[in-house]
Amino acid sequence: MKFAWDQVPMRGKNMNPEESEDELRPEYDFDFSKAVRGKYYRQYLESTNVVVLDPDVAAAFHNSEAVNQALRAMLRFAEQTSNLTVRSSAPVR
Repeated sequence: MKFAWDQVPMRGKNMNPEESEDELRPEYDFDFSKAVRGKYYRQYLESTNVVVLDPDVAAAFHNSEAVNQALRAMLRFAEQTSNLTVRSSAPVR
């Protein structure tokens, strides 16, 4: 009886780079010895803005677009109402 895994070479069997056939194009060759772990980590953290909603809040929205629409509407409302509460510095008569 033959199984499919019998036909698959074992891991590590052909791990020697000289013996393996490299199918990558030369322009995709990457020298891992020059790689720097976490090189762009801080930049990535500064450019992302992930907000985790509490489960009860998340249940009120179908997707991220709905959350963004609600937040934009709230921002517009806050901006409009802030104009109503601006007080004049004129003396009261």
